[in-house]
Formats: sequence, structure tokens, C-alpha cells
Amino acid sequence: MSRLLVWYGELGTAGSILRRGLALLLPALLWLLAFLILPSLALVAVAFAERGNFGEIIWNFSLENLSRLLGYGIFGWSPDNLIILARTVWVAFITTLISGLLAYPLAFFIASRKPQQRYLWLALVIIPFWTNLVIRTYAWQLLFAPQMPFARIAAALHLIEPGTALNPSSFAVYVGMVSAFLPFLVLPLYSSVERLDWSLVEAAQDLYGGRSRVFFQAILPQTLPGLTVGVILTFIPAMGMFVVPDLLGGAKYLLVGNLIQQQFFSSRDWPFGAALSLGLVLLTLIALRIYRRSGKDVDLV
Repeated sequence: MSRLLVWYGELGTAGSILRRGLALLLPALLWLLAFLILPSLALVAVAFAERGNFGEIIWNFSLENLSRLLGYGIFGWSPDNLIILARTVWVAFITTLISGLLAYPLAFFIASRKPQQRYLWLALVIIPFWTNLVIRTYAWQLLFAPQMPFARIAAALHLIEPGTALNPSSFAVYVGMVSAFLPFLVLPLYSSVERLDWSLVEAAQDLYGGRSRVFFQAILPQTLPGLTVGVILTFIPAMGMFVVPDLLGGAKYLLVGNLIQQQFFSSRDWPFGAALSLGLVLLTLIALRIYRRSGKDVDLV
């Protein structure tokens, strides 16, 4: 006779509970299988294939694409790909850092408004999402044009030659990246700031803690969950960004996303593009692992 178990207040056998559990999990498993596992397996398979003379995929598996990713080619070793990988990590890191520095005061500013005004400010943060990223990036190109105030101020400060635009440049790339990803940090941080226990902040101030000490010991630990979510939501897509560096950085500012785009479209070298994508995924996982180890006590819920 099967032993009866209690599951959410109902009696059932182990077999019936297992079948009901699998039925509940089945949609999520199918979703992961269709949109995560199968594309990832296809990416890994193509990364080890070869490119034909006309851009077709030849299923002769080798490590040639991974060797090219590390810089080994028919003319010997070149550091170009590794430099692009390192530049991608650096740009994503700086973008996340600047976005975090701007997001904190903005989150506190919104949280300090009257309740009916907070929705207006949050809407102003979210509204850029309603416009396509390409259009927003072209708008930055117009704002950086020589006849616009930004370029004239920079020329007056002798930062650029008079009559020249602010793009293409690394400055333009960072401005475009931060404007694209800032809401990803502001929204989770605002959620944490809104639930801040101000009695702890007041206690730290009563103990004569300076502003920096109050922030690092009373505010930062309470807002760390929101900051962690924002950093992950910003850093990962920043690693794969190609629209902003392409339009605001020109050919002088090549990131991994641009290199992958070139391989899949203009070069029609899908195996090497898949190898680059695989390298980008591994870089992202390594960065997440390092971040999680440094903040292993952080609760993301």
C-alpha cells in the first residue's frame, strides 16, 4: 500500500505528488529548453565548426575558431581580439560605475518627493525605453554635432578643435552607454531606498558618524540588494552592446558586440562569430562569479 503524504494541505501518494510537481515544472522546463538550452547548444556546436568558401557552415569540428579568438592566425599571434575583449570589459565596468554613481542621488531624489510626484519622476526615467535605442543614439549624434551647444562649450574649453563634433570619441560612447543603462540601476535602487530603515541612519548620525561613514555603514548595506540587481542588469547587456559604440565611437571603438555583428553579417563567418559569442558568455559568467563571491551574503530577493 502506498504511503500517503501531505502536500499543500492535500493527501496524496508519492507518485501522484511527483506527477503534479512535474506538470507544474513542465512549462518552465520547456521554456528553458526552447529559449536557453537549445540555442546555447547550437552556439557551442557552430563555434567548433568551419566556414565554407561561400559562408556556409561545414560540420568539421576543430579548435581553429577558439585559436583565432585567442589571436592565433595564419600570420602568427596577434593581441587584437584580446584587446577588444579587455576593452569590452572595461567599457562595461566604467558604464556600470558611472551609472551607479548617478543612480544613487537620483533614487534618493525620487524617493524624497511627495507620493503623487514620484510616479511622474519614475515615468520620466522609464519614458526613454519607449523609444528605440537606435533612434536615441542618433539623437545623441545630433546633440554632439559641431553647431550644438555641447560641442561649442567643449571647443571654448579647448577640449576639441572649433567646428568639430564630439563624436566619434570614447566620451560620446560612455555618454550613450550611461544614458541607455541608467534606468536599469535607478529602478532597483529606488525600490531599496523607498524601503530604507531611516532609524538606522539617524542612529548612525547620532553616533557622530560622518557622511561617508553613515553611507557605507547604514545606507549601503540596506540598498545593496537593489544595487546588486542593478549592476547585473547593467553590466551584462553593456558587455554585448554594439549599437552605441558603432554609431558614437565609429570604427575606432570596436567592442566584442561590434566584432560579433561583423562576423554574422558582413563577413558571413558564423563559426568565428559563434566562438566570439561563446567567449563573451564565458566572460560574463566569470564576471558574475567574481561579483557574487565578493558579495556572497547579499540576498537578491
